[in-house]
Amino acid sequence: AGGGGGCQLPAEWRPLSEGCRAELAAIIVYARVLALHPDPYGAYNYLPWQRGPPGGPQQGAGDLFYSAEIELLCDQAWGSMLEVPAGSRLNLTGLGYFSCHSHTVMQGYAYFFFLRMDENYILLPHGVNFQEAIFPDTQENRRMFASLFQFSNCSQAQHVLSFSSDWEIQEDNRLMCSSVQKALFEEEDRVKKLQQKVATLEKRNKQLRDRVKKVKRSLRQARKNSRHMELVNRKLSEKLSSAGGQIPYINSLKQENSHATYLKV
Repeated sequence: AGGGGGCQLPAEWRPLSEGCRAELAAIIVYARVLALHPDPYGAYNYLPWQRGPPGGPQQGAGDLFYSAEIELLCDQAWGSMLEVPAGSRLNLTGLGYFSCHSHTVMQGYAYFFFLRMDENYILLPHGVNFQEAIFPDTQENRRMFASLFQFSNCSQAQHVLSFSSDWEIQEDNRLMCSSVQKALFEEEDRVKKLQQKVATLEKRNKQLRDRVKKVKRSLRQARKNSRHMELVNRKLSEKLSSAGGQIPYINSLKQENSHATYLKV
């Protein structure tokens, strides 16, 4: 994978098994690479959000891109859109070392290919779900793809047929794959929505906790003010009480002064 944010997969991306991706691949063939031919810079097999304008960082790297002449060792896999028999020779382009992925083969070796055809009837690797489109001819991969091919016309049927004894089980699993993956995606979507609800509730809970803290602070401040007012009132009451004994003396002075003034007049 190349660097930079342009190579990032969509946020909702999930890996799919090869069996599930085989259901979505337009064409699947088992073929041997006969020859490789250099290709000029092309725009095939780019990640949709990563493609750069002509003259970008990939320009001038033509030696990294090539096409291949392949020969079908079997008829195409069941359900494929390609109507050519075993032994046919085809040209496959869109191979090489790209910025965010690679589709590479070697001359003289056999591979299982996921392919698609563009509007100009050019065959390209079909990287279903942005995953691998080319699988080496190994025992494990033969076993994995054994249920996809009609072996009656295979030129190498003798070593491929040995993996077809559990064909019915593999076919059942293959047919169930889409529904299982759909259920998994629906469950992931449900979990995502629940996580969003939980995040919303946590946010509201935090807001409520902050409000409770403010109310508690206000209540503590009110209690503090109340105790302060009680203290002030107590001191005022004490002062009034201590001054209360002087009030009769003051009243008698007022009466004497009032009588003296009357006599003087």
